[in-house]
Amino acid sequence: MKTYKYLIIGSGMTADAAVRGIREADADGSIGIIGAETDLPYARPPLSKGLWKGRPLEKVWRGTDKFNNVSFHLGRKATELDVQAKRVRDDQGAEYAYEKLLLATGGTPNRLPFGGDEIIYYRTLQDYQRLKKLTETKQHFLVIGAGFIGSEIAAALNMQGKKVTMLFLDNAIGERVYPPDLAQYINEVYSKKGVELIGADGITELEKVGDKFKVKTRGGHSFEVDGVVAGLGVRPNVDLAKSAGLKVENGIVVDDHLQTSAPDVYAAGDVAMFPHAALGKMKRVEHEDNALQMGKQAGRNMAGANEAYTHAPTFYSDLFELGYEAVGELSSEMEMVADWQEPFQKGVVYYLDNGRVRGVLLWNVWQKTEAASALIAENKTYQANELIGKIAVN
Repeated sequence: MKTYKYLIIGSGMTADAAVRGIREADADGSIGIIGAETDLPYARPPLSKGLWKGRPLEKVWRGTDKFNNVSFHLGRKATELDVQAKRVRDDQGAEYAYEKLLLATGGTPNRLPFGGDEIIYYRTLQDYQRLKKLTETKQHFLVIGAGFIGSEIAAALNMQGKKVTMLFLDNAIGERVYPPDLAQYINEVYSKKGVELIGADGITELEKVGDKFKVKTRGGHSFEVDGVVAGLGVRPNVDLAKSAGLKVENGIVVDDHLQTSAPDVYAAGDVAMFPHAALGKMKRVEHEDNALQMGKQAGRNMAGANEAYTHAPTFYSDLFELGYEAVGELSSEMEMVADWQEPFQKGVVYYLDNGRVRGVLLWNVWQKTEAASALIAENKTYQANELIGKIAVN
């Protein structure tokens, strides 16, 4: 049995950040990492952004292996957790003992009930490598979904000179997040770039015929493509935690010190449901900033720091020449106040719940996330007109 002072289940960005946090407080304590992927920890955002713009592949590696006394057990899935005995077993029968445990198990992409592994459910480095190889010989790609991953991959493939068809359930790209007029503008941008949009529709059949895919939709569309990519969101990997008796809701529930309901067991990243200090509610956040900040804090606390996680996570996206940063909750079902310096090109959108700012979209506005976080944390009631100019746009 392998024994570690700190054991981390998951080998993504959260795990890497946790190692860094541990090493800030404990220079030598043994660290073990169990990961289902065979790759060392890497940055995930470049998979749908920078790598398609020529960023070198070697830049994605987080360098976790450069720290001393860290052992990797990759290509393995943790299947059993005994929190009383402080033991973990993996799918190859290996057992691990720990003093402190971090669950950084991330999420698994939602899948369609057909198509099997022919569909690339885009999330990992191997998914990027598979799609990149396809682009070397194939021309026409179907992207299913118009959320963060779908919109970014459609733009990336288009910029590679590929024909792209986007199929999504909503009427416009990002319709559930952006104000309706902004979502419609994004549709127009994609269409002008040559992306074929099929909105308010869903796929009903996918058949591989030779080296092509025959696609049929609920709305009656029928066409052929060379490759299929899907971005349909993820579900948190909570099975291990649930089987171990930990408190689980929409993720593994942790307190403000990122501790689960079991002693010496922490959770962080996409899988963790934590008390969001600025919003004053429990949240689960699936973005890079949260993975890095929460992972680091979990690592520090495992090593004895005893600090609350009070960070307000930010997130961002690149859509062709457009881009944004954002903080808090963004939903088009909320009251929205748009403060455009130039319509759809540069401005701030405030998301309100009963007059209180719960989210801020900084559209082509940069280095204002601290101001946005402070505004949310105020928990003050605003009239719409009072928000105009509230965050100065340079």
